[in-house]
Amino acid sequence: MSASAVYVLDLKGKVLICRNYRGDVDMSEVEHFMPILMEKEEEGMLSPILAHGGVRFMWIKHNNLYLVATSKKNACVSLVFSFLYKVVQVFSEYFKELEEESIRDNFVIIYELLDELMDFGYPQTTDSKILQEYITQEGHKLETGAPRPPATVTNAVSWRSEGIKYRKNEVFLDVIESVNLLVSANGNVLRSEIVGSIKMRVFLSGMPELRLGLNDKVLFDNTGRGKSKSVELEDVKFHQCVRLSRFENDRTISFIPPDGEFELMSYRLNTHVKPLIWIESVIEKHSHSRIEYMIKAKSQFKRRSTANNVEIHIPVPNDADSPKFKTTVGSVKWVPENSEIVWSIKSFPGGKEYLMRAHFGLPSVEAEDKEGKPPISVKFEIPYFTTSGIQVRYLKIIEKSGYQALPWVRYITQNGGACSPPRAVQTGSLVEQPRGCGGGGGRPRLQVGSRKPTPPSLLLDYQLRTQ
Repeated sequence: MSASAVYVLDLKGKVLICRNYRGDVDMSEVEHFMPILMEKEEEGMLSPILAHGGVRFMWIKHNNLYLVATSKKNACVSLVFSFLYKVVQVFSEYFKELEEESIRDNFVIIYELLDELMDFGYPQTTDSKILQEYITQEGHKLETGAPRPPATVTNAVSWRSEGIKYRKNEVFLDVIESVNLLVSANGNVLRSEIVGSIKMRVFLSGMPELRLGLNDKVLFDNTGRGKSKSVELEDVKFHQCVRLSRFENDRTISFIPPDGEFELMSYRLNTHVKPLIWIESVIEKHSHSRIEYMIKAKSQFKRRSTANNVEIHIPVPNDADSPKFKTTVGSVKWVPENSEIVWSIKSFPGGKEYLMRAHFGLPSVEAEDKEGKPPISVKFEIPYFTTSGIQVRYLKIIEKSGYQALPWVRYITQNGGACSPPRAVQTGSLVEQPRGCGGGGGRPRLQVGSRKPTPPSLLLDYQLRTQ
């Protein structure tokens, strides 16, 4: 059992579009959703599942929209939430930006999509590549005769159409990692993890097979290369195109890719990661007249690397005023609407230490302190640097016509989500270019002029990965 109905609401709870799949829940029940949501939010007991009578509301929020599914019987909640997030993904791929305006402008297509995405409360076709074969935003001439299902629906490789052709065959592979750190007030790392994904943009003709090799610890141990640099991947999740039996047998990631952009796999690493930019703060409060901050930022990575576009966000009292700043490097600005000051450093070399002082006036009558203090957060970008050490050993492209294809590889580490630490949160965006690809060093050859060109700003970060 899954959902009885699916709704898309605006921020005021008004129904923009809905679809009744089972008919066992009164469609007017959704009118109770927003009052219950506001009540639970005021009580601090907000939950992703709300109830009214015998009806359950399972909801998510995206931009200025609420996506709500209702059910009267025992539904598989994880399936319903997976479906709602899939709806967001499909709509976003169709309309670029999923918001109230795009819903109002595309009623007809959305109704068609809702009919294909779910049938009688059970998810059906949720692959956007297949849906785009027969639900398009363009008009079609009337065709006589019995309609035929798209080839991708009946094809053994449902995620890729036949007859795809490109003048230039290229593959772009991004290894993207997010670093999450939880640090205590005395500087100890309480929790650290790296959450990664491999995303691809494929512009290849025909029906190619791709083989991807990583420095996987399990593979290296099995082949007697345990001393080589490797990483131990956990919680690995693959796209449906990957041959799981082949991966379980020899740890080779073999697949026929969808056309265009998709996520090949995601993974997680539980590994110790030290704060790359460490922040120390001293706060002095003088009676009820003023408050002073002394913030020290220290880079804890190698001197040959440099952090760019560093932003240190320091929370201040809501009623603070008359700011004065002094810093050894960069600039500081007060953002009163966010009750914070932002210390910006354009270039932060490794092994350096900088100091910033801030002075604020306080009113004679202080506002009540809120429960809990917001954390200090750090955002940064370090080019040519990586944390986990994951590497793409090879990316082979095999197609029966034997054409030459160019595989490009790029490494990116981005800031992760805040973990509500007691003292400080560190997030960052790190970028690495491998020093040697396919045995060759030096500057890579850049390829331009493909049918779907990559923006130059992105292409410069890629390295050619030879087979």
